[in-house]
Amino acid sequence: MENLMCCDVSFNFNSIPSSSLNHTFRFPVSSTLTNNNHRSCLSFVRAHQSEASDGSAIDGDSKVDTNKEWKVRNSQDEIAATQGIRIRRRPPTGPPLHYVGPFEFRLQNEGNTPRNILEEIVWNKDVEVAQLRGKKPLFSLKKAVDNAPPPRDFIGALKASYLRTGMPALIAEVKKASPSRGVLREDFDPVEIAKAYKNGGAACLSVSTDQKYFQGSYENLEAIRNAGVKCPLLCKEFIVDAWQLYYARAKGADAVSLIAAILPDLDIKYMTKICKMIGLTVLVEVQDENEMDRILGIDGIELIGINNRNLETFEVDISNTKKLLEGERGEKIRQKDIIVVGESGLFTPADVAYVQEAGVKAILVGESIVKQKDPTKGIAELFGKDISVPTALA
Repeated sequence: MENLMCCDVSFNFNSIPSSSLNHTFRFPVSSTLTNNNHRSCLSFVRAHQSEASDGSAIDGDSKVDTNKEWKVRNSQDEIAATQGIRIRRRPPTGPPLHYVGPFEFRLQNEGNTPRNILEEIVWNKDVEVAQLRGKKPLFSLKKAVDNAPPPRDFIGALKASYLRTGMPALIAEVKKASPSRGVLREDFDPVEIAKAYKNGGAACLSVSTDQKYFQGSYENLEAIRNAGVKCPLLCKEFIVDAWQLYYARAKGADAVSLIAAILPDLDIKYMTKICKMIGLTVLVEVQDENEMDRILGIDGIELIGINNRNLETFEVDISNTKKLLEGERGEKIRQKDIIVVGESGLFTPADVAYVQEAGVKAILVGESIVKQKDPTKGIAELFGKDISVPTALA
């Protein structure tokens, strides 16, 4: 029995009669399991060996608890789906577990595979945050937040830049790589890039902190803050848990981004309140009409980013900005005095002029300037003019 290992089995449950799901399944065990699967399977085996060391079957309560957890997770995704959210926050745990004596087996199905790159990122982020929370519990972060440098006025910096230049304020992104483009800059020094952006006239900086897909880090954010770069800092992250807000603030962030494509309205409301309590500005990112309508229905939103990149397909279309600012939506944004940020696909002065005419007062740009040998000159080329702050005003 000690040599027995469990395995994941790919199977389409749509082809199985519902009555069959009540039966116990027995499968030959593959000897080609990866180390990770081997370890995770053994943890299940050992747990159930200890629970049934007398050789008895697993009791019904364990099965009921598993079923409840599965139902709760699926109901959360169902609620999100009613708001047009297609991204599942975590992989479905699958149908109820099947037991063979003291061992449990879970049949994997196609529902446990990410449907697009954004869902894959979100699922990985959920695991990553759970691990970080275990190492840095919230109570320890609250003390770090209290000791963090005071937050700077992110929105104030955008408004001041817009008034000074008459052009959209620049949120320049410190980003080494992206899933769609790969590595953008090999000689990546986040502090030097941040300084070059500041010298080029950036009002604020966006620092990518996702490590797996963007090769970023919170250490980059912290280093830029500690280096004395005066621009307010946006933590560009895939926020799936309120714990991340405290962590970002503790690392020196002045603002965070929340993505409407993955967060239901209630989460956005809740996280926005937390951000206000700890001094973070919130930039809510939307990519279509449904997401824009949802966010406009939430009180207290001051900053909306329109992403011209479809986060599921990564296709880019800058006309998306104009489409989302036309008609009643544009009027409501003006009435609420919300600053709109144009994001993605901006490479030329014509692109900047296009989104400005559509109604944006700020732009978030990374690729087109971080790839330049001299990012300071890259900013001037993007705007078609020098927008740096005169020395007397710097």
